[in-house]
Amino acid sequence: MKKKNIINLIKYHTEKNEAAFRQEAYTIAKYFDTENDYSLSQYIMALLSDANTFCPQFQNEDCAFLRKVEFKNESIFLPQGIKDSFLGIINAIGRSAGVNKFLFEGPPGTGKTEAAKQIARILERDLYIVDFDLIIDSKLGQTSKNIASLFNELHKFQQPQKIIILFDEIDAIAIDRINSNDLREMGRATSAVLKGLDGLSSDIVIIATTNLYKSFDKALTRRFDAIVDFSCYTKDDLIEIAEIMLNKLLLKFKLNGRKVTLFRKILNTAENLPYPGELKNILKTSLAFSDYSNPYDYLKRIYLSLNKEKCNEDLKNIQEKGFTVREIEVLTGISKSQISRKIKGMR
Repeated sequence: MKKKNIINLIKYHTEKNEAAFRQEAYTIAKYFDTENDYSLSQYIMALLSDANTFCPQFQNEDCAFLRKVEFKNESIFLPQGIKDSFLGIINAIGRSAGVNKFLFEGPPGTGKTEAAKQIARILERDLYIVDFDLIIDSKLGQTSKNIASLFNELHKFQQPQKIIILFDEIDAIAIDRINSNDLREMGRATSAVLKGLDGLSSDIVIIATTNLYKSFDKALTRRFDAIVDFSCYTKDDLIEIAEIMLNKLLLKFKLNGRKVTLFRKILNTAENLPYPGELKNILKTSLAFSDYSNPYDYLKRIYLSLNKEKCNEDLKNIQEKGFTVREIEVLTGISKSQISRKIKGMR
């Protein structure tokens, strides 16, 4: 720390220049942090926090291309492989060692965006999402200019170590330039992203998501410190997630029809279970549409949703999947006596 920092601090105070005063105080705190005097650095930060200044904010006007993401304090279930990467990212960010750019790739509904929210929640950081609708412009060259403006604004955050920037579905501006139909314009946009990431402060954490990793620009891929594959869900993972979701939804819809064994059978016999995002929609819709006079009607709807192409399969086939006559009654709405007669007649 130099004498001018102290002089500036006093000067800005007497001039009642609050923004400049806070910035100078932050610079001093950062100096002590680099000198390993963490207690003094944290004390200065605490004073700034008490003055309602220890929060991410722009020095000038708010950036037109970002919006703050609000999220609930709810945990999410992740398979062990993704969980290991998730915890590794949290550790890397906590060490402030310059590992700050992460790419989450995988099909829709695998939890990429929700994982970014969880990281922000755990690290007590504010999450800002890039609004691509505002960045992408039909005017020639304007998209790349907007991208450059976005990265310029990121450097204006007074507390960069307290934010995470989310490029959700970054493939909107990062599809492979070689295979792009609009080679020149896409090249400009991707080049602007490359330049922005190269000049990014290590204090700013970037998380990007993509559903189109195979079409992703390889030069951009290399800019990320770590790439996490969100497609490694096993069937057991999905069944466990579905049961957690169902228990929460049953409470929300105030339904008591809980048949765990039958629910697990339905999921186990499905040929292809969807990823958590779609799975949650199926469960929620089945519960919402169910007949409240029949506490198990939602199970029938879940079964039909997961076996759309087999809605007219005969009762014998359902029985061969391992369902009991009572369970088939729940899934079809046909009485047990009728089911027994029809199955005997099929032999």
